[in-house]
Amino acid sequence: MNKSFLKFVTDFGPLIIFFFYYYDSDKNLKVAIPPFIIATIMSLIIMWFFEKQIPKVPLLSGVLITFFGGLTIYFNNPIFIYIKPTIINILFGLALIFGRYFTNEPVLKKIMGKTILLTDEGWSILTKRWVYFFFALAILNEFVWRTQSEEFWVNFKVWGMLPITFVFTAFQISIINKHKINE
Repeated sequence: MNKSFLKFVTDFGPLIIFFFYYYDSDKNLKVAIPPFIIATIMSLIIMWFFEKQIPKVPLLSGVLITFFGGLTIYFNNPIFIYIKPTIINILFGLALIFGRYFTNEPVLKKIMGKTILLTDEGWSILTKRWVYFFFALAILNEFVWRTQSEEFWVNFKVWGMLPITFVFTAFQISIINKHKINE
């Protein structure tokens, strides 16, 4: 199976299923979350079947979707699914901050060091920027779910956070180019 097609299906398949059930059920999170959890678990199984491994970020996301989605259904309270992006972004930010103390090098370098060669100063700057970005996304998510409608939050979660992340990533190209190590 084509690796990029597999990645697309496993990344966006559960999301498409969530949106289908959410809008088909007249915007009911309680109806949309169970198929979302099942689709997420299925995507992790498919990754394992074809790749013989599950990358850490989709695995963490799958665990948190299952956990917070389950809490949302069990307690009949959407707050649990609302705070999932906040918690994920805080965890990513903290992993970047404290990861260096456990690995003796920036976590971003561990993750991306084979594809991007940067100076230590470049990794340090990039890490700090991503830490601030993750914490800013957590705060933004808290602001949106607390001040907007559920439907607005659902759409913002996908159609707002994803483009914000792409734009932020694009703005990092100048730092990458400035601190790039030429082979």
